[in-house]
Order: sequence, then structure tokens, then C-alpha cells
Amino acid sequence: MIFALACTEPEIERPQQAIDVTRQSVESEKNYGEDGRNPGPGGGVLMQAFYWDVPAGGTWYNTVKSKIASWDAAGISAIWLPPVSKAQNGPYSMGYDPADYFDFGNYNQHGSTETRFGSKSELQSLITTAHNYNIDVYADIVINHNSGGDLEYNPYTGSNTYTDFNPASGKFNRSYNDFHPNGYRSSDEGIFGGFPDLSHSVPYVQDWLWKRSDGVGKYYKNTMKFDGFRFDYVKGFGGWVVRDWMNNVGGFAVGEYWDGNAQLLQNWVNSTNRKSSAFDFACYYRMDEAFDGNNLNKLNDDMLWKRDPTKAVTFVANHDTDIIWDKMHAYAYIMTHEGYPTVFYRDYEEWLNKSKLNNLIWIHRNKAVGSTSILYTDNDEYVARRNGSPGLVVYLNDSNSWVERWVETNWSNTRIKDYTGHSSWEPVTQSGRWVKIQCPPNSYTIWSPK
Repeated sequence: MIFALACTEPEIERPQQAIDVTRQSVESEKNYGEDGRNPGPGGGVLMQAFYWDVPAGGTWYNTVKSKIASWDAAGISAIWLPPVSKAQNGPYSMGYDPADYFDFGNYNQHGSTETRFGSKSELQSLITTAHNYNIDVYADIVINHNSGGDLEYNPYTGSNTYTDFNPASGKFNRSYNDFHPNGYRSSDEGIFGGFPDLSHSVPYVQDWLWKRSDGVGKYYKNTMKFDGFRFDYVKGFGGWVVRDWMNNVGGFAVGEYWDGNAQLLQNWVNSTNRKSSAFDFACYYRMDEAFDGNNLNKLNDDMLWKRDPTKAVTFVANHDTDIIWDKMHAYAYIMTHEGYPTVFYRDYEEWLNKSKLNNLIWIHRNKAVGSTSILYTDNDEYVARRNGSPGLVVYLNDSNSWVERWVETNWSNTRIKDYTGHSSWEPVTQSGRWVKIQCPPNSYTIWSPK
């Protein structure tokens, strides 16, 4: 073992001056979707509990339910489910073509009674099981567009449109008046895939989506017991829609504003009056450039978590996009930095080393506290420090060689260790808080008091 002497100065050049990349400490605001549960001092971890084209046949809810106990043991504090209501493609749909918001697999329409994922009773059993383990459940909500309506003559277009919705649930019937163009607005911020574009400016639509006690939002939260919402394709409508939904319904919210520009992500969060978080696509694309492009200097670039850490939901892959090859470096990054980190189902259950992911989840929950200071970057190396208590130092190495570096920590005269087990060093920090740490080839180490 190699130990840093308590009173000597290092003989190699010290890193560049630390850069404080945050505008506020995470300790100044409630942690990332915590919602009263106890995910640990570092905050919660979200599991995306599906992927594109999960097995059809109505078995998915039971599959997820069978994972809850092990996910809880690993430290998962919330799960995100696919859209749970009946869609036009019935038993084959992933839910992003919604038809009846109140059919959870209990009405025979659009080709089946159950959804692709299962029945209403199976969904309720899954939610209850998750809550028994103190795991929150987020619903994927698609309110930009609808699908599966019948043809009707539309005086606003002068043609027939698929805008006549008479759902089997008997709730939220819709007509051409509820889609763009109509008597309120000709269009909004975006149309998706040519589907009928729901008009949130129509009072009737607002009532059914978030105002009525038996409307979509309140039914999902108060009757189905969802704890929060993932809003799909929020580029398609104004941030005020999510703001009004959250003001009326409550819970946790994260929006899919698919853009790699951190300023635009921040603007969208602000447009919701900060009622919603956003997926940090800026972080996602910078990680791809850094880890797959062998240029860790890219981690110095702008990201939402650096601007607004308590409103950034970070991720490495999801059901729509999966471009990062060097995933373990990426997970080590999001689990040690600010933001609400997400684990993708297939990464966890099929593709990556589960024990290593469990280790990173534990580190996030127990060590990743406080604001972030970037201590050093070059093409191959990246070192950052979390400044809270206990805090940590993360060392990412994208080279083919062992590397060592002197860094300034939070701790004086303290023995530290690498909690990943990738290094066996247990050095003691100097009285001035400096210490030498190391990292294996193409790997990562995460240091904190022993």
C-alpha cells in the first residue's frame, strides 16, 4: 500500500485550480424526486422499468413486479413505467399513441382488453408492491397528441379528420373542437407524427387533463396512486401546460425536452415555473463525446445539472436513444455527480455488470453529497469532487494505462479508500487535504473516508 505522508508536499505538479461548476448546493433544496421517502443522503435513483418493444402478451407489469424486491435492495427509489392507458394499437402498442386515458387494460377496445403490459388489476398490484417497498412510481404521460379516433367532418380543415373519440371508459370524449386547428388556436408548439394535436388551450381539455377531480391527472395520482409523471414530447406544447398540471395535481415531474443545448433545457424548466425537472440531454450528448470520443475535456461543457442540479434527471440510455458505448464510465459519472440519475432496464438486467451498477447506486446514495468541483481534465483523465459530507472524489481514466494524480480533497489527516474496489490503496490525506489517488486502465475509482 502507498500512503500520502501527512506533512510533505507532493513533488509532482498539482492539478489546475478546482472549478466550482454549480450555482447552488444540492443541500439547499430537497433532493431529486425524493417525495418524502428516504433514498439516502445522496438522493434517489430512478429505474426506467421498460424498453422499446418489451414482450407483448400482457406480462410486463408482472415482470416488473417480480423485480421490485431486488431493486429495492439495490437502492432504487423510484420506477418509471411506460404509458399505461389503452392506445390505438391495442395489445401491440407501447402506449405512445393514446386513445382512452382511463382504460388501463380493463375495457375491450382497440383489439384487446389488456394493454401490451397487462391488466388494470396487475398495474395496481405493481404500484402497491412498489409502495410497500417505499419505491415511488412515475407514469409516462402522452398529452401532446391522440390516436385511434373515428373520422368526422372537420370545419376547421374542410376535410375529414380522425378526431372523433368516444372511449369505452365514457370519459374525456373528444371532437375536432379539441384539436388544432380550432376556435381557440390554429396550432401550438409542435405536431408529432401527423397524429391529431391536442389543444391545451381549450377549457374542456384543461378540465379533463388536470382540473377535474376525476380527470386524468388527479385520477392517476389519487386513484391509481402514481407519485409523479414523465411528460412525453414537451417540445410539442408550452411549458405552462406542465406548470398548470403540477399546480393542480402535484407530485414529481420530469419532461422529455429532447435537446442537447443546456440553455434550452433550463429555459424549459423555467417555463414550467420550475414545477418540473428535465432529462439532461446536454449531459447525455457530452458523455457520448467524452467517453466514446476519448476526450474527457468534453465533461467541462455546459449541462443542465451544472446550471440547475435539483431539476436535472441524468441518464445513460433510454427506450428512444442508446448511443453511448462506454456505459460504465457514463454511469460512474452520473452516479457521482449532481442530478437525479436514471438506470435503464436493459443495462441493469441484461447488458452490464449488475454488481458494478449496484456499487455505483450505493455510492450515489451514501457518498454523493454537496456541490461539485472539477479538479482536473484532459483527454484521458477526469477528476471531480463532491463537497458535502461525506462527499467523494471520482477519478475517471479513459487511457490504457494506470494513472496517478495528486488532488485536493475535503478531508485532512483522514484515511480514504476506493469504494469501487478497483484500487487497493488506502492513503491518508495530508493536513492540507491533498492526497495521491490512482485509477486502473479504462476504469474509474471513487474515493471517500474509510
